[in-house]
Amino acid sequence: MGFTAIEKVLARTSGREHVHAGDILYPDPDMVMIHDGLVREAKGELDAIGIKQVAAPKKVMMVSDHDVLYGSDRAAERGAFNRKAAAQWGIEGFYDAGRGGHGHIFPMEQGSVLPGMFYFDNDTHATNAGAVGAFGLRVGNEISRVLATGTTWVEVPKTVQLELKGKLPNGVQARDIGFYLARQVKSGKVSVDLDYRVLEYAGDLDQFGLGARVALCSTPTEMRAAGVFVPPSAAVLEYCTKHAKRAFTPVFSDADATYEARFSFDLSAIAPQVSLPGNVGNAVDVGEAAGTAIDHAFIGSCGSGMYEDLLCAASFLKGRRIASGVRLFIVPGSERSTRRIVEEGLMQIFLDAGAMLLPAGCGPCNDAVVGPVARGEVSLSTATNNNHGRFGPIDARLFLGSPATVAASALAGKITDPRTMPADAALRDRMESAYV
Repeated sequence: MGFTAIEKVLARTSGREHVHAGDILYPDPDMVMIHDGLVREAKGELDAIGIKQVAAPKKVMMVSDHDVLYGSDRAAERGAFNRKAAAQWGIEGFYDAGRGGHGHIFPMEQGSVLPGMFYFDNDTHATNAGAVGAFGLRVGNEISRVLATGTTWVEVPKTVQLELKGKLPNGVQARDIGFYLARQVKSGKVSVDLDYRVLEYAGDLDQFGLGARVALCSTPTEMRAAGVFVPPSAAVLEYCTKHAKRAFTPVFSDADATYEARFSFDLSAIAPQVSLPGNVGNAVDVGEAAGTAIDHAFIGSCGSGMYEDLLCAASFLKGRRIASGVRLFIVPGSERSTRRIVEEGLMQIFLDAGAMLLPAGCGPCNDAVVGPVARGEVSLSTATNNNHGRFGPIDARLFLGSPATVAASALAGKITDPRTMPADAALRDRMESAYV
């Protein structure tokens, strides 16, 4: 009997020859990540019981990504606290505001999160690590235990396999697959439970670059998946090898690995999706929502903040202006992408189109600490979810779409099928080699 990739990762970090779903382990992580919003709480818990140092400071990565552009005295005070905490704990891997970007994006770009790695994270979107064939596991407030002792108990999750067959049609993006998945599960057309499972992709995956793979890892998080795994392609391995900050060994599931369930999608049957307000599973084909006027648009988040996504947006915006009455926010996932925007001419395209650029990080996706909506307004974005009240007022209507759908809709002033709006071919083609 073979093993899944995640079982192999957890076996290695637990010092075991093999493990099975349901086993209880205390793995030794390759890295520990804590985000800015939970540092004060974690340090307060440790200080209260006399723990003044973390167990393995060289393994800890502290990132400021949720609240990058301080909009309140409270946010500024929290930032100051975090800087002192990093110094007191001796954390060299501290990426403050303006120094890294989104913690679920820039570590993969710079070669800190690599194939075969395992790390603990306080945030659910650690699932993004699956884009390079790594496993990041969210432990929430238990991150204080990990900081203090170096580990915490983990139950090996079951794995569900989704095979993607065929080629994604023009105008349809990897992010649409996630919305389509949530739609099929919520409607009962696909009977699968992702709660504390790992979703592993299989099939025709070579068509997806690094940015698209990140998008594939996004929506399952909102379906309570414990992890997502995309077997690294030759191109992904080449990129990771070029940028790696440490040695790594990629893992792959065995052909006879045990899966709790398997199902497949015919990619040619998927149209651009729009998730209607309230839940990512409220997805419909874009035509069912087309024509809905919008006030607010946002392209970014850990689901769609990769450089590929920014190139996609620019391919629609080039030579055009966003509609009157629409405000469009562009949020790069990393400082590296921000520099590339300037160096490769995308900044001028965004400015000429009337879009606004925010610092690398979560942007409005962090409960709209920046870029909120007003009461009764309509937003279309690439945020991770569209739960009521996420962008401020509870009565605002929040729709989700791919970067292509959001960009086309911002130009039209209403939800628009991106297939009806020509994009700049040269910029679109650059998406295929955005990460080399």
